[in-house]
Amino acid sequence: MKLKAKIVLLAIVPFLAAIASIETGVRGEATALAERQHAATQAAYMASKEIELRHYVELATTAIAPLYEAGGDDARDDALLRLRALDTLEKMDFGRDGYFFVYDLHGRSLMHPREPDLVGRDLWSLRDPQGAPTIQQLLAAAAHGGGYVRYMWHRPSTGKLASKLGYVVPLQRWGWMIGTGIYLDDVDSTLAQIDADAAANIARTMKWIDTIAVAGLAVIALCALVLNVTEYRSADAKLKRLAQEVVESQERERARLSRELHDGISQMMVSAKLLLESALARFERSAVREPAAEAALTTSLTRLSDTLREVRRISHALRPSMLDDLGVAAALEQLARELGDESGIDIGFTQILHTHAAVLPEAVNTVLFRIAQEALTNIVRHAQASNASLALEVSSDSVSLSIADNGRGFDVTHAFVGRRSGVGLRNMSERVEALGGKLSLSSQTGHTLVTARVPLSTPSGISTGAQQTSTTVMQGIES
Repeated sequence: MKLKAKIVLLAIVPFLAAIASIETGVRGEATALAERQHAATQAAYMASKEIELRHYVELATTAIAPLYEAGGDDARDDALLRLRALDTLEKMDFGRDGYFFVYDLHGRSLMHPREPDLVGRDLWSLRDPQGAPTIQQLLAAAAHGGGYVRYMWHRPSTGKLASKLGYVVPLQRWGWMIGTGIYLDDVDSTLAQIDADAAANIARTMKWIDTIAVAGLAVIALCALVLNVTEYRSADAKLKRLAQEVVESQERERARLSRELHDGISQMMVSAKLLLESALARFERSAVREPAAEAALTTSLTRLSDTLREVRRISHALRPSMLDDLGVAAALEQLARELGDESGIDIGFTQILHTHAAVLPEAVNTVLFRIAQEALTNIVRHAQASNASLALEVSSDSVSLSIADNGRGFDVTHAFVGRRSGVGLRNMSERVEALGGKLSLSSQTGHTLVTARVPLSTPSGISTGAQQTSTTVMQGIES
């Protein structure tokens, strides 16, 4: 695994672990808080309902208190008072589902305003769907002086069984149990709404944490991308600098070898040739002729002359002295003339100097010459052209070099990519781009055009080699 991938992984894994830990902790704390809120709300609701029920029952007992206290030994009068008390309680209600009920201590219903068909029935053994003895629980609470009981009972407004909280008190002298109750559907729905709100809040919190996690991952990914792009650009710049240094090193080595050949080997060969010519002249002036020796010397001189020309050609190809002495225009003209003479192709050269034309620095001269050398060599080897043209145009802010031919052309789309791509074309493009320029190609049968452009910067009238522009238009370049 690469170092960059390890760094990104070391950033992402702890971040995700921290987010997961935070989410787990927040979810746990939020759930516990919701449960405590549910319990506190339920307790508060139930306490308020219990107080409300006790007040209702106290109101009912107060309403019948005069009748209850007026009872005496006369059973008939006492029965009438009980009937009046039941009638009073039957008329008292609070809402559609709020009413009072009366049972005797044996479980027989004495008054039920919402279910009159229960009146007079013995409900001692009545049980709810869960099997709990409803009336017995109410009587047991009343037997202890009053109390609260939760049980299931039909809700009048819906006709369905619903949870109900009842409060009952005894009337010992009459043998009654009087009570009332409230249905807990509203309480349950309120608690359910509170639970739903708490769950929604937890979900929103988790969504925010997830959003933060995604944003964090996006930031990490963006930083990794920036790091990759930065490193890529840095590596690309270093590679280009290395390539430029290699090219410059090659040029220096070419120049050194050219000087060595010209100033060293070439001079020694000229000296040897002069000695051989002097020896041949003495043989020819001698009274005694040696035809075999003369023939050998003549052959040696011929071969030495051929070798000397080859050495000079190699020296010139490596680094023409004219490029350093007279400039790129003279070197290009000489190159066109020599290649034309060798190949039989008519190669013309034209130079255009605009007003205030810039003085080309050494780096630009070298690039222009190498591009022309590569292009013309490709024309001679591959283009099958009968004529070509070479033009140099220099202005105050740019330089252009044009090479054209009427050869067979080549496929520009595959000039830099694929198996048929040319190393020479890539080298030319890299040389131009190293000076801030651009190389472009266009080719078809009978007409080929390649263009490279690099601007020249001349602050205060001084040409700067680091920011030069060379435009090379080359027709008939075959890679």
